[in-house]
Amino acid sequence: MPAVDKLLLEEALQDSPQTRSLLSVFEEDAGTLTDYTNQLLQAMQRVYGAQNEMCLATQQLSKQLLAYEKQNFALGKGDEEVISTLHYFSKVVDELNVLHTELAKQLADTMVLPIIQFREKDLTEVSTLKDLFGLASNEHDLSMAKYSRLPKKKENEKVKTEVGKEVAAARRKQHLSSLQYYCALNALQYRKRMAMMEPMIGFAHGQINFFKKGAEMFSKHMDSFLSSVADMVQSIQVELEAEAEKMRVSQQEFLSVDESVYTPDSDVAAPQINRNLIQKAGYLNLRNKTGLVTTTWERLYFFTQGGNLMCQPRGAVAGGLIQDLDNCSVMAVDCEDRRYCFQITTPNGKSGIILQAESRKENEEWICAINNISRQIYLTDNPEAVAIKLNQTALQAVTPITSFGKKQESSCPSQNLKNSEMENENDKIVPKATASLPKAEELIAPGTPIQFDIVLPATEFLDQNRGSRRTNPFGETEDESFPEAEDSLLQQMFIVRFLGSMAVKTDSTTEVIYEAMRQVLAARAIHNIFRMTESHLMVTSQSLRLIDPQTQVSRANFELTSVTQFAAHQENKRLVGFVIRIPESTGEESLSTYIFESNSEGEKICYAINLGKEIIEVQKAH
Repeated sequence: MPAVDKLLLEEALQDSPQTRSLLSVFEEDAGTLTDYTNQLLQAMQRVYGAQNEMCLATQQLSKQLLAYEKQNFALGKGDEEVISTLHYFSKVVDELNVLHTELAKQLADTMVLPIIQFREKDLTEVSTLKDLFGLASNEHDLSMAKYSRLPKKKENEKVKTEVGKEVAAARRKQHLSSLQYYCALNALQYRKRMAMMEPMIGFAHGQINFFKKGAEMFSKHMDSFLSSVADMVQSIQVELEAEAEKMRVSQQEFLSVDESVYTPDSDVAAPQINRNLIQKAGYLNLRNKTGLVTTTWERLYFFTQGGNLMCQPRGAVAGGLIQDLDNCSVMAVDCEDRRYCFQITTPNGKSGIILQAESRKENEEWICAINNISRQIYLTDNPEAVAIKLNQTALQAVTPITSFGKKQESSCPSQNLKNSEMENENDKIVPKATASLPKAEELIAPGTPIQFDIVLPATEFLDQNRGSRRTNPFGETEDESFPEAEDSLLQQMFIVRFLGSMAVKTDSTTEVIYEAMRQVLAARAIHNIFRMTESHLMVTSQSLRLIDPQTQVSRANFELTSVTQFAAHQENKRLVGFVIRIPESTGEESLSTYIFESNSEGEKICYAINLGKEIIEVQKAH
């Protein structure tokens, strides 16, 4: 026998759109089978009706033949031969009537009854289980919607527990109904084959028995064929029994799992989070705006495919593109007092979609996966290894180390610009090699706080004391605000995301930037900080400006002469940082390191800063 298509019971709990799509194929097949069975039953009932009509017709014929004698024809002389012949024919017809009656009874028992039982029992069972499965699915969706609306700020443990139990009960009920429904559909593939052949076996046997006295050769010719068909039905029956036992055992195994499988956010205290994912799939709630102040949430199935975020509604054959994830940013957000929400922002700074996960584990894994994809790790030869390496690099702060990345072997244009440690040879600035690598404690004081927001109070205070004017919040700049924007020989724009800043003890080496990178990334990874502020970094021959991409308001302005160190990470090419020497009100100077992630390579930013400093040196010489 050829293989039979089956629904996999292990996918019943996940209830993915792929499983629903395959289920729709089985349901369509069951509907087609129901229509065909009704038509087949009508044809068989017509045959049975014709056979009953034959019985009545032969009985009436026999009586009509005997009635010839009682007609009293006026010219009936010499009819005795005719009467005796008709009596004989009446006897023959009576014998045929007995055979037709037996054939009609046999057709009713072996042809019509099995197909009726198949329709009333098996097809009706599948239809009933389909309705129960639909009710269980709707009940589960309602319970999940109720669970998703649980408030985050005013969380009630009692209400949360009750709703969680309600979700678990609904999910278990849906799981049970789906398993029963899948088993019935799988068994239907075997039963329909038997249901199509058994009635015809009964029909053939009845016809053979009817003609057996006059058609021995014909009956012998059919015996071998009918025997083979009977053997085939028997083999299908054996396969059905074995498959039914296998499905029963599997059903018991799937229903014996721990209750945590059905309970969302069961490991909220200490979830096991995989931060190295480069692809992710699962159900999320999508926020849709329906008016100026009204929104709706829709539970849909999302999955990543390359650098794209796809969405596939239930019943759809394939998914559709929702968001291009290349160079985008993702962060956790507070939205309508819902838990586990995150927002995807496009590379140009425009707000994208807002999604809600059902648990803390799912929320953080989605954020990590999208963050990894946005770096285009999936385009590398071994994306899994690259993701693991980048995340391990971010967590290196667990144990003290002396350096963050490669040392001074690279050709990074980052330089130590202090005159006491510089040599001028043929108009080229060349840093002096350090004798030994400093320790982390010599670069940054232990316990130094890290600032993750772009707000720079010290710089704003200095700008106000210097009398510099603020940028017009409507995106327009006054003529005297930044005169260097018109006169500068260098103007280069880069898209960057602020990672963090911290005070440092020295600016004598680029190792202080590598150490700051290590501590900032490690702090973000340990404390699950994914929010990043995106800005446009304008590098001119006089200053570094951070500009809001939406309002064009200047967030920060650093004189290029105050930049004493700058460097890009040698492994993660998109990481860049620089050290700023800031005068304090007490007359002393403080050192701060700022770390950014760029859409382009950090070496390009370092090259632009170095070019700006060379322009300043040339201007000083003239």
